[in-house]
Amino acid sequence: MLYQTINPYTEEILKTFHLHSDAQLANIITNADATYTNIWRKKSYAERSAVLHRAAELMRHNRDAFATPITAEMGKLFREAQAEVDLSADILDYYADNAEKFLAPVNLQVDDGEATILNQPIGIVFCIEPWNFPYYQLARVVGPNLMAGNVLIVKHAPGVPQCAVMFEDLLADAGAPAGAYSNVFITNEQSATVVADPHVRGVALTGSERAGKAVAAEAGSALKKNTMELGGSDAFIVLDDADLDIVIKWAVWGRMNNTGQCCVAAKRFIVHEKVADTFTARFKAELEKLVAGDPMDEKTTLGPLCSESALKLVLGQIESAVAHGARIVTGGKRIARSDYFIQPTILENINKDNPAFHQEFFAPVAMIFRVPDEQAAIDLANDSPYGLGGSVITTDIERGRHVAAQIETGMVFINRSTWTAPGLPFGGVKNSGYGRELSSLGIEEFINKKLVHTPA
Repeated sequence: MLYQTINPYTEEILKTFHLHSDAQLANIITNADATYTNIWRKKSYAERSAVLHRAAELMRHNRDAFATPITAEMGKLFREAQAEVDLSADILDYYADNAEKFLAPVNLQVDDGEATILNQPIGIVFCIEPWNFPYYQLARVVGPNLMAGNVLIVKHAPGVPQCAVMFEDLLADAGAPAGAYSNVFITNEQSATVVADPHVRGVALTGSERAGKAVAAEAGSALKKNTMELGGSDAFIVLDDADLDIVIKWAVWGRMNNTGQCCVAAKRFIVHEKVADTFTARFKAELEKLVAGDPMDEKTTLGPLCSESALKLVLGQIESAVAHGARIVTGGKRIARSDYFIQPTILENINKDNPAFHQEFFAPVAMIFRVPDEQAAIDLANDSPYGLGGSVITTDIERGRHVAAQIETGMVFINRSTWTAPGLPFGGVKNSGYGRELSSLGIEEFINKKLVHTPA
């Protein structure tokens, strides 16, 4: 396994990092445990929050410096990378401001004596994180866990090593003691060793369904609490009364954000047949306006995919979908240039026997399904192995809430694409995983809810 920066726009290898040896990894775990036991869990909320507030301040003050390696390593449009830096800082501030309130002792009403629930840290949490949001994913585990008193060992994705190092340096610069946050460059086999280590008490993974199955099995075998945020194939439901201006705005953003490389991107567009022709024509026209180019250039509106392997995967998916009867409305091909660009693509006529019907497209590929009524839209939205997010577009908010209540996902948004914010719980059901990040729910995942009972 190589931890290596390959610029998706230039295909240039920018930097390669050495793996940690087994001995180095063992030392990192030992140091993390010592920091937890002797230092970090003993810190007050005020002391911990000072570190996180300082980290957020440093991110905002050095916004472009933090955003640049995101674009260099995985090809995100620079303005989107800047927005990710802002969002990551917001998450750190959110937990610094709210953790003490979220984890305050809870008094229970009991018949005998007094009972209190104390929310206490558990120790080392091992985090395995993906490449598509190199800081946001880290902030989602750093904010709640450091504020709760846990410490973190983090295995970031091999394609974003400079972002991984930069975030580790950020916490050190903000005043976190050595061992509170440790980045590791390790193999999957070494990762299994970390999961099994008795000093590690929790495991958090954001990644593919395949990775989730492997790591969840390892964590379960070691009796470790774990959370899994995996893939998604979000339904974007357009009801017959929808305002098509709102529809098109969020359809384009929801599918094209991060060049479609987002677990909660709108992927399955389930459109009432009354408005399907107009929606398809307008959606196609907007996607065809996107301009491929240097993601650092503000004029660019279509970035490259993260890697050559990602490009080959999606081209293979499109080819298979067409071979099984799908029709290409627009796109479907690699853009004729040396880097990792694919045309924004719309597929129609996807039947249930088509492999694409239940697949996740991690690229700017949209699938359009026409339905005759509201119930058919709900049934189709739920006919998926995934259950992460989704959207319902309608001018009748109560109708939207009624539909949203029947969608089998962890999140549903009315009149916008799936979104994230520090105070909104993030997570899914079915093959999209389990557990929640962000909001008050996110800080409760790796906590010992200890009962203290005093008799009358």
